[in-house]
Amino acid sequence: MPTRRQFLVLSSTAALTGLLSETPASAAQTAQPYASYWHPSTILDWDPSTDRDARYNRSTVPLAKRVVPARPANAHARPGEARVQALVAYAPTSGNPAQGSLDMNYYATNYWQYIDELVFWGGSASEGLILAPNPTVTDAAHRNGVRVIGNVFFPPTAYGGQLQWVRDFVRREGDRFPVADKMIQVARHHGFDGWFLNQETAGGDARLAADMRDFIVYLKKSGLRVIWYDAMTDTGGVSWQNALTSRNRTFFEQSDEMFLNFWWSAQGLANSAALARQMGRSPYDLAAGVDVEANGYNTSVGWASVFPEGKPHVTSLGLYRPEWTFKSASGPADFYARDNRFWVGPNGDPSNTTTTATWKGIAHHVTELTPITSLPFVTNFNTGHGRKFAVNGTVRSTQAWNNLSLQDVLPTWRWSVTGATTPVTPSLDWDDPFDGGTALKITGPQQSAGDVRLFATALGITGSTWFEVVHRTGTGPSRLQAVLRFGTTERVLDLGGAGGAWRRSAFPLGEHSGSTLTEISLRVLPGAAVTALIGRIGVTSPVMTPPAAPSHVRVEQVSRVDATAVSARLTWTRSPGAIRQYRVYRGTGSGRVFLGGTPNDAYFVPAIALAAGETTPIEVEAVSEAFDVSAPARISLTGTP
Repeated sequence: MPTRRQFLVLSSTAALTGLLSETPASAAQTAQPYASYWHPSTILDWDPSTDRDARYNRSTVPLAKRVVPARPANAHARPGEARVQALVAYAPTSGNPAQGSLDMNYYATNYWQYIDELVFWGGSASEGLILAPNPTVTDAAHRNGVRVIGNVFFPPTAYGGQLQWVRDFVRREGDRFPVADKMIQVARHHGFDGWFLNQETAGGDARLAADMRDFIVYLKKSGLRVIWYDAMTDTGGVSWQNALTSRNRTFFEQSDEMFLNFWWSAQGLANSAALARQMGRSPYDLAAGVDVEANGYNTSVGWASVFPEGKPHVTSLGLYRPEWTFKSASGPADFYARDNRFWVGPNGDPSNTTTTATWKGIAHHVTELTPITSLPFVTNFNTGHGRKFAVNGTVRSTQAWNNLSLQDVLPTWRWSVTGATTPVTPSLDWDDPFDGGTALKITGPQQSAGDVRLFATALGITGSTWFEVVHRTGTGPSRLQAVLRFGTTERVLDLGGAGGAWRRSAFPLGEHSGSTLTEISLRVLPGAAVTALIGRIGVTSPVMTPPAAPSHVRVEQVSRVDATAVSARLTWTRSPGAIRQYRVYRGTGSGRVFLGGTPNDAYFVPAIALAAGETTPIEVEAVSEAFDVSAPARISLTGTP
């Protein structure tokens, strides 16, 4: 495993900047909103009413409920035991755009079904120690039922840490902790779920340790989750225990969870689990840390110590820097192949993780969870980044982009094809999206019928529920059927159609009223080689009322990016009711160009081609969870000199 020194260095800004996309140097930096970060003294001055980026840093997507599928993919995986924490650095601390950017190259987290909590990793001595997640990550995670945790990192003195920062952090005013009050305010305003505390600055004493313990107690009273990192002990010094021991139990007692340092042993984990039970705690509140930053799925891991064969899991799992799959990739296709192998294993099938490889995939051990538990459910297979952006079958932008706020719930199983002797190949395709940046593509020969298992669901069906699929094929018949599973009952729906145009097929499900839809698959019938694109799958009601348009659209700021383009900060008043996202366009009618989208009531447009003094119409539409669209709200925008 990497040495402790390597871990610390790679937590620094210098190393992160070399590994991830650098902060843009010339893109109207005074206009671009970034994720929030502070030192203990500067967070005390934070006020959302005076922070001009605060409105752009809000996540508005509620945390979805998740359940175990009715038919989990992998018989080896054990549900309801180990949880998975993922510690992810999306960019340097000071370089996380609040609402995406004009670049497809981004760690678009896809395998939420195997993650329980995502820690937005970062923090450095030079930039700031307290880092709040950007709203795009929180929006995507919450849509998938995953909690998002901000990070606090006190570095060792050798890497710029100052003990005074720790003392400032836990300073009291009467019965209050002012920094904790601000952290609570930030989390509630920004819409994330808690804080990860990583205190690695040496030199403290027992009094400082007691203050830190009391700080955790105070922070937890707010209802936020607190995760403690195994470094500081009850003496106030830093000594990584790699286990739950008498030295760090005082912090675990007050926290929701603890991330155990990487040098654990089988006996150490077993003792930790036993001690947790003696304390009246679940052993799954302990996460055995695994550092995958350098080698990803080539990392040597003592899997049997965490997940003993045929026995209950010992502890939970903590993955440090799984974005290795992105950083080590040569491009998007390579990233998706690596990401699939990381989470699902070398067979690329969560139902078949049998392999001689040591890394069998997280799906081999941990049962997937689905957030598809309420109507309406609609997905366009949008991964949250792409080379273009389509709206209802028409490409409205050819600009590369990333924005996880726009990510849909992706297939539960990637990929599981059953029944066929020569199975087809499902994939995500960025060349021909129906709505967003991605479509589902199915290709290959089909000599016998086979099912592509896609979504585990837990949807209560009513008399007005409909199922829809939007797809397109080549010149021959589609040979596609949708297979809906209601408990042990299957309903097969022939999608029909042929030709190159997008085709919508809709089916009433009223006869299943009172039943629960538990699974959605696509069946490919035997015949010649198939190439099919699936642009949308939905379970909804066609009589839902389109949302009202947003109101009071305002141009907050226009900034010159270069000689030919400006950026713009836009705000508006939300439409009443539940809104999935707002979409922003330049122009009107059939010539509109997509500029971006957000669930929020404020959006930063990174670039609009506009000369000095030139004026262009801007339209903002509200989009419902069923992708019903409001009338546009319009405003004019004029280019600055």
